[in-house]
Amino acid sequence: MIVTLTANPSLDRSITLAAPLRPGEVQYAAAAREDAGGKGINVARVVAAAGVPALAVLPLAEDDPFGAVLRSAGVQTRPVPIHGHARANLTITDPAGVTTKLNLPGSTLTPADAAALVDAVVEACAGAGWLVLAGSLPPGAGDDFYVTVIDAVRGRWGDAAPKIAVDTSGEALRRAVFDGHPDLIKPNEDELAELSGVAFAGDDLPQAVLAVARTIVPAHAGAALVTLGALGSVLVTAEGGSVAEAPRIRVRSTVGAGDSALAGYLLADTAGAGDEDRLVLAVRYGSAAASLPGTQAPRAADLPGDDIRVAALHP
Repeated sequence: MIVTLTANPSLDRSITLAAPLRPGEVQYAAAAREDAGGKGINVARVVAAAGVPALAVLPLAEDDPFGAVLRSAGVQTRPVPIHGHARANLTITDPAGVTTKLNLPGSTLTPADAAALVDAVVEACAGAGWLVLAGSLPPGAGDDFYVTVIDAVRGRWGDAAPKIAVDTSGEALRRAVFDGHPDLIKPNEDELAELSGVAFAGDDLPQAVLAVARTIVPAHAGAALVTLGALGSVLVTAEGGSVAEAPRIRVRSTVGAGDSALAGYLLADTAGAGDEDRLVLAVRYGSAAASLPGTQAPRAADLPGDDIRVAALHP
């Protein structure tokens, strides 16, 4: 079982344009779709589509229209009743795959809402292999909210606690890493640079990512899966680092690609795969998501069949 927490879920509205976006003008959309989104929900959708049990914990009011869209996604959920509705995010993609996103802040969590959400996650983690804490935090949840969840889960389950993956940014990521010591983080290169306070240097981005990630791994996090878009992904563990190149695809929407990469990594880990195979499956799933419109969950049939080249990185 892989449990995910999405503290700030969103109704993802995706619009595909037939021509490049022209700000200030009227344009007609070529297509549109709605998906139940939020990083943890995206991860759970991919995991469930692969036939692995997944449980998505989220705040959700009984009268929230988001619930109907979420039910159609076919993901097992544990909703925690709150006041207020899930936010809506708008993604606009042009024919070249250039994406523009507008994200709303989400409903405010009261202290009682936040406490109930933590309790729900703790109980959901009984027997789980992984807990994924993913996405931005809503108003009312402090920057240390993920640390509170980590402490509560480990305090309740001890040695039987699941491994914990964190995929967020900014101060929430910094607090989770330096105060929560997760087993895995999944930043992109910008989020990693902000987290470490170290700017990348040189023309070799994967090598620069390794150098920066080694300031975090293993002292503050067990491993780092760093997604680099078209350049692939870098995996850094206590034993070393490696980079996997991304296959050539037609990019249709990059929204959710990082979430799918994380799901691919977890699926491989759940199957007992080693570092290289976990990295390769992460790249396959991330690339597959980028080749699909909207925030669709890629399935095995969507994965690119190209060989994925993996190379070791050395300090």
